[in-house]
Amino acid sequence: MNVQDIRKLFPILDQEVNGNPLVYLDNAATSQKPISVIEALEKYYREYNSNVHRGVHTLGTRATDAYEGAREKVRKFINAKSTEEVIFTRGTTTALNMVAASYARANLTKGDEIVISYMEHHSNIIPWQQAAKHTGATLKYIPLQEDGTISLDDVRETITQNTKIVSIVHVSNVLGSINPIKEIAKIAHENGAIMVVDGAQSAPHMKIDVQDLDCDFFAFSSHKMCGPTGIGVLYGRKEFLENMEPVEFGGEMIDFVGLYESTWKELPWKFEGGTPIIAGAIGLGVAIDFLQEIGLDNILAHEHKLVAYALKKLSEIEGITIYGPKDPDKRAGLVTFNIEGVHPHDVATVLDAEGIAVRAGHHCAQPLMKWLDVSATARASFYLYNTEDDIDKLVKGLVKTKEYFSDVF
Repeated sequence: MNVQDIRKLFPILDQEVNGNPLVYLDNAATSQKPISVIEALEKYYREYNSNVHRGVHTLGTRATDAYEGAREKVRKFINAKSTEEVIFTRGTTTALNMVAASYARANLTKGDEIVISYMEHHSNIIPWQQAAKHTGATLKYIPLQEDGTISLDDVRETITQNTKIVSIVHVSNVLGSINPIKEIAKIAHENGAIMVVDGAQSAPHMKIDVQDLDCDFFAFSSHKMCGPTGIGVLYGRKEFLENMEPVEFGGEMIDFVGLYESTWKELPWKFEGGTPIIAGAIGLGVAIDFLQEIGLDNILAHEHKLVAYALKKLSEIEGITIYGPKDPDKRAGLVTFNIEGVHPHDVATVLDAEGIAVRAGHHCAQPLMKWLDVSATARASFYLYNTEDDIDKLVKGLVKTKEYFSDVF
């Protein structure tokens, strides 16, 4: 299926913004949704809306089958051993918080170490800050190379026998750097630590095999991979999940409730208290079907071509600074940049007037902004429905932005 055929499957792309055809380049924040996902959500609410697991009536059975069917699709998508290792959450943030609040607080003591990197999203920093404060553990950071990549020598230098948890983003949402998770996991395990992976920016764009990566936990979100908002996944090794306490308590996750003591359901349901995100899970399952029909390898190759083209075209603009690896082979499909003398929010505003949607700000990565010595950046991020023509329009818009502010000042 070529990119023009793919674009026809996304209704939102067929519109004008401020009198111009929409150019959507904010996919790292959230992706658009294909017709199949939109129709699946509508079908659930129109035809078999019901709570899951507890009912024996027909609608309840259909909803339960669809909900648990989506869990099996996720299992295959990431190559987990069992659906017991697939926990539905509200998103990557919730999933990482679950590991920090349950596993970390129960297993860390004073003198232990948590290792992360300077390129982490806030959702992979703050939970570990809180876990360290709660347990007396020390939070350590792997330094970055000048091009925004991680050196395995620095990983070996930072991780010690006192390290108990290593939590690293698979793909940086600012730099686009693709981190060597498998190799980092090996170093972590050699030192007796567990490996946690923030997969929010990798799961939508490349094949994920949690067994091959040898990670202990892997978190990702539906809304960045053509699925609905409000649903995500925590993968965890069964042996760890079995020994973890739930972080939310109430209906659905219990086995027996007495006046003073209660027991929990088996995996994965002990971590899914309350009415689950039924429609979201079903929509995520359909999104996985869609991505696999296109082919994750095809998506990755398409984005690699786009980012190589974007790096070339943007670097030809005088006064532009591009952050992250210059080699397209070392990065995913996004480009973060600044134009000298123009605030990123102004860049985004002028581009929006041209119908071009990009992101501007600190991208929930303030420690990384400090490392880059900037307060904010602009970011264009690509997905399977973007084209080189979109990038050409971005470049034209950036040139116009430069001209506008040079005239003003």
